[in-house]
Amino acid sequence: MNPEQKITIEVMYKADYCLPCFYMDEAVKQILPAYSDVVIYDRVNMLTEKGKKRFIDLSVSLFGEEGVFKHRRIAPIPSLFINGELFFDAIPPRHDLEDAVREMLGIKCTL
Repeated sequence: MNPEQKITIEVMYKADYCLPCFYMDEAVKQILPAYSDVVIYDRVNMLTEKGKKRFIDLSVSLFGEEGVFKHRRIAPIPSLFINGELFFDAIPPRHDLEDAVREMLGIKCTL
């Protein structure tokens, strides 16, 4: 599979002491073995410079610059983005996360 056919999952992650962040990260790690050839995973650690910048970029994509810098609106913590699009603002059940991955990959979900 081409790198351009892969999807990127990002979890906004504050720190290990943030239990919702920890469990959101764990939810993604549980499905990664089944999708390792098609998913790039990045835990966006907001306590690093790179993580802060990415968090602001994603917040701006949701609320615009005015929303972020004037009205102080930011992406939920934790949250899960797929290809820069907010998919979950709470820890998703495994089947919902897998459905979202398949949807982004264009794979039909069959029950």
